[in-house]
Amino acid sequence: MSDVTVIRSGNSLFVPVAGLSLFAVASGFLMSLLPLSLPYFGLDKSLAAYLASAFYAGMLSGALVSARIVSQLGHRHAFVVFLLALLTSVIGLLAIPNEIAWLTLRVVAGLASAGIYVVVESWLLLVDDDRQRAKRLGLYMTALYGGSALGQLGIGQLGTTGFLPYGAILALLALAVLPPLLVKRGAPILEVHDPVPLKALRRLSRPAVIGCLVSGLVLGPLYGLMPLYIHNQPWLSEHTGALMAMVILGGMVVQPITGYLSPRMSKSLLMSLLCGVGTLAVAGMLSADDLLMTSACYLVLGACAFALYPVAITQACQGEDSARIVSITELMLLCYGVGSVVGPLVAGQMTPLREGLPLYLGTCLAATCIYMLIMAARATKPVSINMDPPSGE
Repeated sequence: MSDVTVIRSGNSLFVPVAGLSLFAVASGFLMSLLPLSLPYFGLDKSLAAYLASAFYAGMLSGALVSARIVSQLGHRHAFVVFLLALLTSVIGLLAIPNEIAWLTLRVVAGLASAGIYVVVESWLLLVDDDRQRAKRLGLYMTALYGGSALGQLGIGQLGTTGFLPYGAILALLALAVLPPLLVKRGAPILEVHDPVPLKALRRLSRPAVIGCLVSGLVLGPLYGLMPLYIHNQPWLSEHTGALMAMVILGGMVVQPITGYLSPRMSKSLLMSLLCGVGTLAVAGMLSADDLLMTSACYLVLGACAFALYPVAITQACQGEDSARIVSITELMLLCYGVGSVVGPLVAGQMTPLREGLPLYLGTCLAATCIYMLIMAARATKPVSINMDPPSGE
């Protein structure tokens, strides 16, 4: 893994949060737009799962090199480079509408997005207090998911065909470049190196690693396949954008709650609770027969699914020196990337079934709930004390 040690200098919140918010609106809209716009470009709908996996394969690769780029360019310049790379990939989608080109461009988009996440996460997490880290990560997730939820509304307002929706995405990404390009103060200063190699995963909290992995297994299909799942249900198809917005809005509104609970209770127990409630939400999706109940279930599912990653990464960073934060966030993004690549491919095999995607999501969440509950119980198990009398008495 690449390595970096960071010396804080002001650590302003405006640039990363402003840039991230605009990026999130554009990225959220694009993730839902792609599978729905495939017919317009003459591409088969079955490409959707592969596009999602290609994107997350790019994120996985980006997780291996992002910190090195940040260490060489600095947070501010790296932010600009990654945003411009993502913008260029969207232009390529419009210019070359064929399967190989789109898969390649989604890999590039994944690489760029991984860099954006590493830049922003490490920028915000470079504080020494665990509670402040939790609050800043809550702000990060609120900006990310709030922007993504807002982006879903573009499906209804701008449609899924023609240049207009893609033009709006390009405009938002161009605006996202402005904060890091124009505001030249407040970024952390990179000076010396502190490596955290890949084998360090074995020394990090196992529930944290599993939490990031499962987050990818769940969120990859949620982003890549859920729009198609909703659209293919006749009574919900016209509400695709609104329901996707509910999923991501759930991820936003839960952040203050997890930000409050994370430093006050076992993070493994918190992740178990989130997965258990998420499983119930999936069951509710399958049994709901009206739009209000369906929307509530999608909201709760999004809250539980999107909360896993920030809780897991906070657990991974707990008690760690600031010098290791960039590389630890890179490691966690790597775990998330593995899950995000595998998730759409596995879920894609189940989507021919009418309820294949909910079945996949419910299985992932239920299994993780049980695992985290076991890990939380082990962590709180009292140490046994030998009360036998000394030998010879």
